[in-house]
Amino acid sequence: MSIVITGASGFVGQNLQQYLPERGYNVKKICLRNENWQNHIEHNATAIIHLAGKAHDTANTSADEEYFKVNRDLTIELFNVFLNSDIRDFFYFSSVKAVADTVEGVLQEDVQGKPYTAYGKSKLEAEQYLLGKTLRERKRLFIIRPCMIHGPGNKGNLNLLYKVVDKGIPWPLAAFHNQRSFLSIDNLNYLLDEMLAHTALSSGIYNFADDDALSTNELVSLISDTLGKSPRLWHIPGGLIKGIVKIGDVLPLPLNSERLKKLTESYIVSNAKIKQALGIETLPLTAKEGLEKTIKSFHKR
Repeated sequence: MSIVITGASGFVGQNLQQYLPERGYNVKKICLRNENWQNHIEHNATAIIHLAGKAHDTANTSADEEYFKVNRDLTIELFNVFLNSDIRDFFYFSSVKAVADTVEGVLQEDVQGKPYTAYGKSKLEAEQYLLGKTLRERKRLFIIRPCMIHGPGNKGNLNLLYKVVDKGIPWPLAAFHNQRSFLSIDNLNYLLDEMLAHTALSSGIYNFADDDALSTNELVSLISDTLGKSPRLWHIPGGLIKGIVKIGDVLPLPLNSERLKKLTESYIVSNAKIKQALGIETLPLTAKEGLEKTIKSFHKR
């Protein structure tokens, strides 16, 4: 069975290239930047896993039209090829940010989308186009909304936090109390494999997240424990911190308002729908186990 993957050079794509062949799949990589990419799609493949996209630029330097050109327009073009092929499944990797930049309570799949960024809006418009099309019999469409994905080899805010703790720098944001959902690459791989195997699974929107949420303070403590250090948590008043990081919105400092929001806000994502649909009680890795695995990979570098 063949799986077509776009965005194969990214973090998720690289991991799926290793994981799926172990599960008996033949992986075919497609680069949408090539003008003749349509000629390289196997029209009788089992599935297309569409990972290619323009990621959210936290520095806010990208033009809005770039997000729509890549995240919406290319997705539409690829999906139309899928509709006219014999390929069974189409997995579109959207994002929880397509529907909610901030979350009150727990994010479910049926939330009314209200993205504020061009990134989120472009993802949501792609979702809406896909959902508006009629599928032929036996074809399935899965819109995947993952929360923050991590794993060995991954870069981003988690790695930034690791460096802060590793250097012995006190965590100055301990006054912010939050709960955040994460998604380990191992749990992502597992869920995709299960969805491919469960041929009776219905098309739809599915959140991907680990089973439990953690606070940033818990994450700092987890990193410290992994490094064999005592956590250094500073409870500086939140109002003072918010004033200071505004400087980072103007100057190229490590911390700006966007990063502060990502590091301190609560963002809990429910994975109940996909687990119920697949008959799964718990995912292979707990949130802490997955994070420990990622943290240890930073330590080995």
